[in-house]
Amino acid sequence: MLLIPCPWCGERDESEFTCAGEAHIARPLDPDSLTDDEWGDYLFHRTNTKGWHREQWHHTAGCRRFFNVLRNTVTYEIKQVYKIGEFPQGEEQ
Repeated sequence: MLLIPCPWCGERDESEFTCAGEAHIARPLDPDSLTDDEWGDYLFHRTNTKGWHREQWHHTAGCRRFFNVLRNTVTYEIKQVYKIGEFPQGEEQ
């Protein structure tokens, strides 16, 4: 079982959380101006990294807040947890 440290509630069992996909996906400023291909790319194409990956998680059975996790998709190791709007330490936008 994976233990996930919520920034507000502390370490909890993974059954309390829902993975919300890749973190730091910026919504297009003017979605009406996108072509169908560009809109499809925004909606469906993700990096699907093997190794360290920035993910967004939702504490659905706890504080109900969203936050980001830097997690290894191979070993499941969690390196860092940080709030929405922030970046992992050592990384800049």
